[in-house]
Amino acid sequence: MEVSTVRLRALSGAPLKDPKVRAMVVATAEAIAERTGVTLAGVHAEDHAVTVTLPLDKLACLGFLAELRRLTNAWYAGKHHGLSLWGDEPDVWDAG
Repeated sequence: MEVSTVRLRALSGAPLKDPKVRAMVVATAEAIAERTGVTLAGVHAEDHAVTVTLPLDKLACLGFLAELRRLTNAWYAGKHHGLSLWGDEPDVWDAG
């Protein structure tokens, strides 16, 4: 069985320095794993990132991180008036 470790990092700052935010991100990772029937082999949070280890291939782990980012960003935006937890990439598609 393949095991992969992937990391979700904030584009700037240290949003996980706040213990409540860090706890929510870790709890959300655990909840996603439980909901999807995946064993979370490891989760490690730092001030600017969260790293997860899962018994999945890299592509499946990226899907896990996408869901973690989506859920935690929505929670954070609700608590902090639309701010992004992980940051937003600049819009590179200029329609003009």
